Amino acid sequence: MLDCILICVLLIFVSYYRRLKYADNLKNSFEETVAPEKSALKTSKGPLYAVLAYGSWGFVPLYWKAVGAVPAPQMVAHRIVWSLLTVSFFFINKERRQELIAVLTSPRKIAWMFGSALFLSSNWLLFVYAVQQKWLLQVSLGYFINPLVNVVLGAVILKERLNRLQILAFLLASVGVSIYGVGLNSFPYFSIALALTFGLYGLMRKQAPVEPMVGLAVESILLLPLAVGYLIYQYSQGQLVFGQDWQLALLIVCAGPITSFPLLWFAHAARNLPLSTLGFFQYIAPTMQFALAVFLYKEPFSTTHLLAFIFIWTALATYVGNSVYRLKHR
Repeated sequence: MLDCILICVLLIFVSYYRRLKYADNLKNSFEETVAPEKSALKTSKGPLYAVLAYGSWGFVPLYWKAVGAVPAPQMVAHRIVWSLLTVSFFFINKERRQELIAVLTSPRKIAWMFGSALFLSSNWLLFVYAVQQKWLLQVSLGYFINPLVNVVLGAVILKERLNRLQILAFLLASVGVSIYGVGLNSFPYFSIALALTFGLYGLMRKQAPVEPMVGLAVESILLLPLAVGYLIYQYSQGQLVFGQDWQLALLIVCAGPITSFPLLWFAHAARNLPLSTLGFFQYIAPTMQFALAVFLYKEPFSTTHLLAFIFIWTALATYVGNSVYRLKHR
């Protein structure tokens, strides 16, 4: 399994090396996607990039299982460090460096993005820990209910009004979570925490909208002192795993591209697809995580699990149906 994952990651790195080397071409391709005369080309590319992004996020538990020997906090610290080194290649272009500097010199954006960085790193920590503890079913549940949590956060914090179908979807999801907790005598705290941290991360990023790669670079820069300081402390205590085995060390380094490339694909998809259409692809990742949990890792899946997920899926169907209805009537 380790060898297969390593080969796949290296193939991704090789296939996208030219993108990293020629950042000017990447910038030009971004600019071309906004040209009206190329709308047909945008439509054809958008779904491909969306599937690449959400599909990679669906498969990423395989990677975190492969590095299961590394404690989750260390893995998150490594993810921050290697992500920053990876995305640094995208700022060879002068204009992209100016975008980065513009964010770093804006106190308002820095304040919001420091908050988003904390929520993102918290989400990463919960995700990695849950996968290592074989709670992948709870991970998929968390990302299934995340869109509904976003709706509630918008209503509570941004004072957005909910219509009846959105309220019904939230109630159905609440019933599903309650069945999960009562029927299994184990409330899905990790699912709720994953959905909340990712929802709050999105809320923070909404206050300071920046391009995904720029955002990841800024968040990594803000978290870098904490990450490096933690790794140095672990080294001083003799608990740092990195360097003890070359194969594992190489896999740890791959946390950078594994984090960065899906964001690059997502950025392409967001530029080539309407946001309403892009939203339908977000269920690819939790569906794949659900399949991995049940069919590959054989996590317990009882009738109670099934009933809880039926309520969750019904809530999502209601939410999607409401989105389609509103889109058609605009």
